[in-house]
Amino acid sequence: MLSPEPRGINVAIAGLGNCASSLVQGIEHYRAGANDTVGLMHYDLAGYLPSDIRIVAGWDVDRRKVGRDVAEAIFAKPNCTAVFCEEIEPTGAVVRMGRVLDGVADHMADHPEERTFLLSDAPEPSKEDVVAVLRETRADVLMNYLPVGSQEATEFYAECALEAGVAFVNNIPVFIASNPEWADRFTRAGVPIIGDDIKAQLGATIVHRVLTDLFKKRGVKLERTYQLNTGGNTDFLNMLNRSRLASKKESKTEAVQAVAQRRLENENIHVGPSDYVAWQNDNKVCFLRMEGQLFGGVPMNLELRLSVEDSPNSAGVAIDMIRCAKLAADRKLAGPVVPAAAWFCKHPGQQMTDDEAYAAFEAFIQ
Repeated sequence: MLSPEPRGINVAIAGLGNCASSLVQGIEHYRAGANDTVGLMHYDLAGYLPSDIRIVAGWDVDRRKVGRDVAEAIFAKPNCTAVFCEEIEPTGAVVRMGRVLDGVADHMADHPEERTFLLSDAPEPSKEDVVAVLRETRADVLMNYLPVGSQEATEFYAECALEAGVAFVNNIPVFIASNPEWADRFTRAGVPIIGDDIKAQLGATIVHRVLTDLFKKRGVKLERTYQLNTGGNTDFLNMLNRSRLASKKESKTEAVQAVAQRRLENENIHVGPSDYVAWQNDNKVCFLRMEGQLFGGVPMNLELRLSVEDSPNSAGVAIDMIRCAKLAADRKLAGPVVPAAAWFCKHPGQQMTDDEAYAAFEAFIQ
């Protein structure tokens, strides 16, 4: 049966930080230059173009963003990502006060104002308030861009998406789509979900996975490896609180372990955020080392340094995830969208090699 004729995609965003800024800039960038496909994995994805995406609602907790149009709020502090599209048409979506819950780590208050959150004193919304907005704006997809470690806050917005019947894209390492109980709830509700933990276009995790898979295919025994990352955005500042990192480390580590020839012992693999360097802003630097044995047991090692602007590195992937979520809704699919999650996320409910995930994803969008 043919899918319905594609139309615009209405998107709501929880968390107007650097990643949301890059996403909104990117939508405008590709809308303004229809023939510019550089940086996109798919310009046309099953009939949907980047320019079909419209931002219709947004929630944040920072007083510098609440009450402003999304087009303005994405440039407010503490956002510090690259500005590659300065002229953005007003979206008509005014940022509403969000639910705080565990979305802001206590230690953030110890840093300069321009680097951290300034909580708005506006009333926090109830679940009914958020659901009403999702319905009134006819949102198709709710993007979760809350800080790492926001378990309760993520569950709050997931509940809202379920009740409103809106597809949910979980970009952070809080396990919703990969949690069997949550996955079952979305399936029973007839609502698509894609997650968890977005994998950047060409970031530390995808490069680490590709090299780990290369070791396996070329018969090199991987003995130990580390991935150290530094950055200066609010994500790295938030993660100075190590108690918020458990799911992040699990997500990134499993993404690498899943493609290894054999699982490494815990003491032989370290994958995860390492430190906050304020002057790096949204630039993320990855230091990768892999040690192994070649033919005859002869030792070898590989070291790599990768430098990327963190948030734009995920925005192109997010544009594809939005379109996949809408495509799944068009097809009346429910629960985890497995091919999209396996290709786009570090911690999907079903791990695949990148070759398998790519093939499954391309088959899905045909």
